[in-house]
Amino acid sequence: MNGYTAARTNLESKDFVFKNVYVPERDGLFHMQFDPRNQMPKYKQIVHSIKTDIELGVLAQGVQLPSISELSAEYQLARDTVEKAYRELRNMRYISAVQGKGYYVQSVRDKKEKILLIFNKLSSYKKIIYYSFIKALGDAATVDLEIHHCSVLRFKEIIEKNLGKYNRYVVMPHFNTDTDNEEDYMAVLKRIPSSELVLLDRDIPELHQTSVSVFQNFDKDIFSSLEDANDLMSKYERLVLLFPEHGNYPKEIVRGFRNYCINYKKDFEIRSNVSDEELLPNTAYIVVEESDLGELVKKIRLSSYKMGEEIGVISFNETTLKELLEITVITTDFEKMGRTAATSIMNKQQVRVKNPFYMIRRGSL
Repeated sequence: MNGYTAARTNLESKDFVFKNVYVPERDGLFHMQFDPRNQMPKYKQIVHSIKTDIELGVLAQGVQLPSISELSAEYQLARDTVEKAYRELRNMRYISAVQGKGYYVQSVRDKKEKILLIFNKLSSYKKIIYYSFIKALGDAATVDLEIHHCSVLRFKEIIEKNLGKYNRYVVMPHFNTDTDNEEDYMAVLKRIPSSELVLLDRDIPELHQTSVSVFQNFDKDIFSSLEDANDLMSKYERLVLLFPEHGNYPKEIVRGFRNYCINYKKDFEIRSNVSDEELLPNTAYIVVEESDLGELVKKIRLSSYKMGEEIGVISFNETTLKELLEITVITTDFEKMGRTAATSIMNKQQVRVKNPFYMIRRGSL
């Protein structure tokens, strides 16, 4: 059998089917694992199993793999399934084919990590994360970018097309929960092996997986940021959160804002935009979207009220323009978020890290 004997072991359990093929050259076992509950196609499970063993050093450079016929017979798979898996492994440069001899493990020394970065949308903040992530990785990885536009269907298409082709999948799991079922995107996330998944910007404890996560805690972050500024907030009796209905922003922001107002006995409102807002003195606005910020600042300048005294303004997320306009912001450290995610990947650390979140005080408050 071309360097292999027949399978010596066939172990079955409730969750997994293990089969091992003896490898005389290495005095050990060639190991494959299938999970019958996993919706991942069988050829991708072959790819994932062999790729993982190569990366962990279980399969060393130069080791000959079973032939297509041997693997298909041993695991009762169609030849096309095994052939498709081997072809994908060759394209990923994990294995090579020697005509007339078979398939061999390639050297993984200096092999770059292949990373798929999946954002929910493009923005100036995502740009900061992207370039920080790329810079921290340096030449150690290649990164492809996909956008799911907060659509679970689009996210599912991205994963189905790319599962098994990358070492890591870095995902921003912000979805349109008004139209999409939470169970839908959870099911897609669970198809990604936990050792390969990196959650960015938002944590999902319900996954019950040991994935890497670099996240914001939106409700607690906004509460603590406003609380830390109580010396400034005390002059405002009324708070208004401008939170777009269809902006796909985390709903935890609303919860944190409401909790602060109730705890500190502030009158409050939550509005979807600023268009019909009548400015009243002793009111502070917390603005999520850039377009609302521009319209609000224009309204204040056309009124008799002075920003930072009678009308307060707090914007989400720092930009150079907000710094120039002296706008107070509450923001996470986007550069650190990208850098932390990249570092955890390169150091192979399975960590959960809360990203720093803080207020930058300026004249608008």
